Amino acid sequence: MSSHLEEQRGKKLEQMRHLGVDPYGSRFPGATSSSAIHELWAEQGEAAKDAPPGEGPRVRAAGRLLALRSFGKLAFGDLVDQAGRIQVCFNKKELGEAFQVYKALDLGDIVGVDGPLFATRTGETTILVRQLTVLSKSVLPPPEKWHGLVDVETRYRQRYVDLFANRDVRETFVRRSAIIAHFRRVLAERGFMEVETPMMQSLYGGGAARPFLTHHNTLDRDLYLRISPELYLKRLLVGGFEKVFEINRNFRNEGISTRHSPEFTMMELYQAYADYTDMMEITERLVSGAALEVCGSMTVPFGDLELDFTPPWPRRTFAELLEEHAGVDMERPDDVRARARKLGIEEANKDDAVVILEVFEATVEGKLIQPTFVLDYPAAVCPLTRRKADDPEVALRFEAFVTGVEIANAYTELNDPAVQEANFRTQLKGEGDGEAMRILDEDFLTALKYGMPPAGGLGIGIDRVVMLLTDSPSIRDVILFPMLRSGTL
Repeated sequence: MSSHLEEQRGKKLEQMRHLGVDPYGSRFPGATSSSAIHELWAEQGEAAKDAPPGEGPRVRAAGRLLALRSFGKLAFGDLVDQAGRIQVCFNKKELGEAFQVYKALDLGDIVGVDGPLFATRTGETTILVRQLTVLSKSVLPPPEKWHGLVDVETRYRQRYVDLFANRDVRETFVRRSAIIAHFRRVLAERGFMEVETPMMQSLYGGGAARPFLTHHNTLDRDLYLRISPELYLKRLLVGGFEKVFEINRNFRNEGISTRHSPEFTMMELYQAYADYTDMMEITERLVSGAALEVCGSMTVPFGDLELDFTPPWPRRTFAELLEEHAGVDMERPDDVRARARKLGIEEANKDDAVVILEVFEATVEGKLIQPTFVLDYPAAVCPLTRRKADDPEVALRFEAFVTGVEIANAYTELNDPAVQEANFRTQLKGEGDGEAMRILDEDFLTALKYGMPPAGGLGIGIDRVVMLLTDSPSIRDVILFPMLRSGTL
């Protein structure tokens, strides 16, 4: 069927060329967005709207033709651009010989139109087309209006079609852009400087994850795609930049799911002379502010839920949540291991802290629906974090959860080079420890020896925040070109 339609469209393409029309035209200057055209018409007043067709203000517009309603010598169509939709009218009397060009159009063609505005009998704002310019002939038909592009895999693989066929998909990515712009604006107002750090690293660090390996031919050396920018951003603190942030890609060679992508966007920031309590306030300001700015409210729908981002968010300790939901005390590792076995968690050959963390993940995280800060994690799984002065088994770290999913992770940063080196070496010895980083970054330790100021650090998963603020159930819904399990991107 599609090949037959493609053949028909190919004939119309040749028909255009026969009429002397370039089916792949060049620039179309002076086009006005559909939303601006609607605003212009609204400003005209009732007198102008009652005037006969042909006497309204003249406009130029360009976009994709996604609907056509033909009545012989008269036709109406929907011209769709990034800003929305405007109705256009093709009238043989107005177009003259160019009406033959209109008859060679198909749904999906990109055109430019020029003509006066008028209102139809139903009050629809419409452009009376007096000049028609073909800008790009579509030789493949767009999805049918009612059957559409609904297959999930096809939508992800052919995102370009998904975007013009499904307006709500376009709106998701408009909101994504607005959320990131909000983050940047807030941080700039607070004196943060945006920086860029290497994505190809000789040593991967700053997190616990399996990296992607690549090879640089000229240098003849293996490199890793970064799993985190943390250790480079901390070097900047040493260098004297007191407030830095980066919004960019991280890469982790791990699972693919509705909440995990091997390539994802993180915002990571560091502030000298701060700690994780400052990071909580910044997290609330960024995420709650984005909800208000992008969604118009700090209370937003997500599936069957209503999420309330109004600050302050609840603050609960890791230990009290573990006892509340798992019924075990994190200071009694034998009890935690017994609970792990009941949960079907393999606990042999794992550090006590790792087993504690896995029991927490299995019993607590899914209960954290509304925005919640979880404070003070087991220190053994936080090698880059300062420990509590009165309890060295506890790290000054928080994670922020919403709908049972971590959206942010923050530390009071460790700046003692001797303790940092000891932590690295302990991690290097770890076996069966999924949280171990297993690196010894000598240059980072050298940087710490020059002196890094006390600091707070924060990472926020941009994709997961966008999911929450656009009511998107899968991370692939908020990544323009997501990685899929088979085939190409």
